[in-house]
Amino acid sequence: MQVRDWDLTYALHHGDCLEVMAGLPADSIDLTVTSPPYDNLRTYNGFTFDFEAIARELYRITKPGGVVVWVVGDATIKGSETGTSFRQALYFKDVCGFNLHDTMIYEKAGGGAMGSNRAYLPCHEYMFVLSKGPPKTVNLLYDRPNANWDKTGKYETRTSRRGADGLPSDRKRKPGKPFGRRFNIWRFSGAEIRWEKTRGGFDHPAMFPPSLARDHIASWSNPGDVVLDPFLGSGTTGKMAVLAGRRFIGIEISDEYLAIASDRIAAAHEAKAA
Repeated sequence: MQVRDWDLTYALHHGDCLEVMAGLPADSIDLTVTSPPYDNLRTYNGFTFDFEAIARELYRITKPGGVVVWVVGDATIKGSETGTSFRQALYFKDVCGFNLHDTMIYEKAGGGAMGSNRAYLPCHEYMFVLSKGPPKTVNLLYDRPNANWDKTGKYETRTSRRGADGLPSDRKRKPGKPFGRRFNIWRFSGAEIRWEKTRGGFDHPAMFPPSLARDHIASWSNPGDVVLDPFLGSGTTGKMAVLAGRRFIGIEISDEYLAIASDRIAAAHEAKAA
């Protein structure tokens, strides 16, 4: 079954993502933002997936210069983390041919009852930014306030860098802008997810914050580009892609989750058109 918007701003497919992606043309996707089921941390209505086959298919359908944002974490089993996330990142890089463009952290407001009682509380997932060659679109976010910035821009700050001899070189400089480039650790509040679920009257076991999808879509794509989420879930990537003026393809195997995603994305499309 396929649900398609009349003006082709988005298409939602019901089925196994590997089978659906096999029907997509090579070099057709500008950006993928997704969070697959990993390490059996959630049941996802009992569905599983073939990671290696999906990773190879993602490489085939990604455009040269396109990007895949793969949001994953690790289970803790008998007190130790599985390391699945790292193995997946290296498979993308060493077997499929992606560049590991950036290893980013999604810092959660709290980790809950996870991890080992003999380790520090976990509160993050990895966001592996993988590119097919050098990324063709890089719209970095500059929203980190520069320390001590004043409106005159006359203050001086010091930067210490090491030269080729290994010795520090203390220099003065003036920042060019009041805001600097964002760090690659992004923190989002769980309240954003709770508000989305309450407002929409739905539940999903592993939503990520709309701001996470929004910021990656802004960073690695331009209006009119094609964004994919092969594990559509509750439709967060699709919602934010439509609101950002991107075309979107979503794939979901669960009837229940597809219905949630379809409603959310349709509402976003109507809001964008209003």
